[in-house]
Amino acid sequence: MSDDRMKSSGWMTRRAVLLGAGATAGAYAGLNLRPAGAVVSIDVTQGNVQPVPIALPDFVGGGGGDSEVARNVTQVIAANLKRSGLFAPIDPQAYIEKVSNIDALPRFPDWRAINAQALVTGRMTRQTDGRLKTEFRLWDVFAANQLTGQQYFTVPDNWRRIAHIISDAIYERLTGEKGYFDSRVVFVDESGPKERRVKRLTIMDQDGANVRYLTRGDDLVLTPRFSPSTQEITYMSFGRGEPRVFLLNIETGQREVVGNFPGMTFSPRFSPDGQRVIMSLQQGANSNIYVMDLRSKATSRLTDGASIDTAPSYSPDGQRVCFESDRGGRPQIYVVSASGGPAQRISFGEGSYSTPVWSPRGDNIAFTKQGGGQFSIGIMKPDGSGERILTAGYHNEGPTFAPNGRVLMFFRDPGGSGGPTLHTIDITGRNEQRVPTPGFASDPAWSPLLT
Repeated sequence: MSDDRMKSSGWMTRRAVLLGAGATAGAYAGLNLRPAGAVVSIDVTQGNVQPVPIALPDFVGGGGGDSEVARNVTQVIAANLKRSGLFAPIDPQAYIEKVSNIDALPRFPDWRAINAQALVTGRMTRQTDGRLKTEFRLWDVFAANQLTGQQYFTVPDNWRRIAHIISDAIYERLTGEKGYFDSRVVFVDESGPKERRVKRLTIMDQDGANVRYLTRGDDLVLTPRFSPSTQEITYMSFGRGEPRVFLLNIETGQREVVGNFPGMTFSPRFSPDGQRVIMSLQQGANSNIYVMDLRSKATSRLTDGASIDTAPSYSPDGQRVCFESDRGGRPQIYVVSASGGPAQRISFGEGSYSTPVWSPRGDNIAFTKQGGGQFSIGIMKPDGSGERILTAGYHNEGPTFAPNGRVLMFFRDPGGSGGPTLHTIDITGRNEQRVPTPGFASDPAWSPLLT
């Protein structure tokens, strides 16, 4: 893919964005940086994490428009880290040292004086070929040493992605977990009067920026889901009154019907290798789970019963499938081998369970739970143990995991004259936040980290 095409499509591979990337962790090898205390880190497995105070002075720019871009990059990094709930960016008004040269050693006592535990410094400079070179360093203030550092080269239009990639690097170094900021979300944008809603397939960065509409709203669209291995999504669309499952290439706009099935198809989702699509196919009053091989178009049935089986989701190793079924009288969550066989019920709480989705880490299954007049978003272990409700209220639905499995996004519809909105919450049940969208929004699906 050429640079021009990548720029015009609004997306670049991480390899292209990081062309020329290199570590700068050894840049201060000749300086005497003696550890002065414990290395700053965050244990994200704890239920109540105290956010780490972190200082992010504006990246140094090369002057003119580059200085503005440098400030913008700093602001996006600070917003990402704050939104995670694990970091507390310090008000720049409190800074004692004004960073103007990132090649000079920071004055660590000045940063300790304002209780900064971590410090990020950076610089953006224009190269002779027009690209931007971005450098950053992450410092442990109390140990007085550099934790990591990188440099990146990319076209100026990709400054936001650079900010997300740097955010991921900081997050990973301080938590030991992969970040999730360099990712996207596909969702259903809803506009117009409640009785005549126009629903368009839409994609945006995980922080709500770079919104792009993928469909025009001519047909009703539902349940978009990302491929784990390509820039494709699968979704259900009612075109001319006929429900069909489609594949859509996000960058080219090319779409194709997965298959023509008698009856209605629901809840399509990719297998972990991206080679199959699993879905629910209604036949009469019942529906069962089917799997289609995208290369051969061969279809196999995974469940076969006189019940409604729907909302299937693969485990990340592709060995098991969780799904929703009313075979026990009311909707509950079941797990079955990806090759078929008897299914095991794993949800046993009061109320009904729906929309299960397996965490990318494999350690949890998220779900929607309805009961007592509330819709709750929760998680449980794949064997059904450890059920925890993360948030409850009126009509919460449709959880989707961030690529690191630490954060969930879902939609909430308050009813009345309002409409659905997107929200995030971490798996400890803390730090719930609304996600900005142009209008009403539902059915979110989080992408893997961009590659």
